[in-house]
Amino acid sequence: MTTIDQANAPVWAPPYDDAVARPLCTDCGVSRRSDPRACSRACQFIHPDHAGLEARIHGRVRDPARPDELHFGPFLKMWQAALKEPKPGAQWTGLTTRLAERLLESGKVDAVLTMAADPQDSWRPMPVLVTRPEGMAVCRGMRMGYAPLLSGLEPALERGYRRLAVIGVPCQIHPLRVLEPDLGFEQLYVIGIPCSDNTTTEKFHDFLALLTDTPDRVTYLEFRADYHVEMRFADGGKKEIPFLKLPISKLPPDFFPLTCRTCVDYVNSLSDLTVGYMAGRGEQWLLVRNRKGEEILSLLGDEVRLTEPTSAGKRQGAVSGFIKNTERAAGGLPMRGMPDWARPIVAWLMPKIGPRGLELARARLEMKAAESVIHLRLQQPRRMAAMIPAHVWTLVEPYGLSPADGERNVP
Repeated sequence: MTTIDQANAPVWAPPYDDAVARPLCTDCGVSRRSDPRACSRACQFIHPDHAGLEARIHGRVRDPARPDELHFGPFLKMWQAALKEPKPGAQWTGLTTRLAERLLESGKVDAVLTMAADPQDSWRPMPVLVTRPEGMAVCRGMRMGYAPLLSGLEPALERGYRRLAVIGVPCQIHPLRVLEPDLGFEQLYVIGIPCSDNTTTEKFHDFLALLTDTPDRVTYLEFRADYHVEMRFADGGKKEIPFLKLPISKLPPDFFPLTCRTCVDYVNSLSDLTVGYMAGRGEQWLLVRNRKGEEILSLLGDEVRLTEPTSAGKRQGAVSGFIKNTERAAGGLPMRGMPDWARPIVAWLMPKIGPRGLELARARLEMKAAESVIHLRLQQPRRMAAMIPAHVWTLVEPYGLSPADGERNVP
């Protein structure tokens, strides 16, 4: 067994086997379990059933008549949220960490399956089982890289944990939900984190080296909703970089794997509660999806400040430009045709006139939908009917993207 702390510490890193090689794989951990064949029915990138899983988890599928459900999936309520007293060392205010702490403090779960930093590399995610509230402190902050989270399910059961909370990204939560009926947990709470793009930890280190001369001193990196990347350093320094000035052209075409460029569940629609940043406008964006999500949020009581999310700007121009750049890139990273002299001007304008709040979230969902269609057409056309759900075609239709023969799954 690998431990982060003492043998009886509240955080335990379960051992896991080597991954089984698969195409279009994000190493969610299923292939590392005792029966790696479960990948064939659980994987989001083989034969997903988004609508069927939504109906089972939430009691209904997304409703086109309800505002924003085609974009964000089924939900009961959306909030802009922040802890009234931010936690030290938190990525934002510590909302996700605090939710997990409260699940443990209240006795609703025996353990939380989530990610902590690998002892050898603070940016590399490592699956851990947290059994006491104070253990969640080591799980704060962002990690970058493939993370076999679900390899911890069997060790959790072996240790007698029958009530579990899981914090994960969409390509981990989809297989979790498929496998859930067979796992034997008495209670399962799922907190989802939105995710659009991932890469290996090694490539992420290369990216950091393009942003700063001291990448080994970077302790924090966040893509903010105001079109800036914020970096923090070990000496307390900070650096902000507008999105338009990021060195995307210097990254290799495969920096983001095809899985991330064809993911159709950016907002983690199968979670009970989704906590992200896009529509938060400086705080966090919280989607309560079902009754369990309401139960989780209620544990915070008056610790959390909840306000209605807002929206500003128009997304159509930004989405259309993204689609053109993605098509021009022919399967690589989107290329920007803007001259260098114009970048500072547009970088200054975007936080003021670009899509913000809910409109930014809608824009990002439409960009991801279009990106999935474009990249699958180029690289995996035979997978399109299986991988693209009906609502994605609805999102991209206004931009001139329609299914050709054989591209849409007809019930």
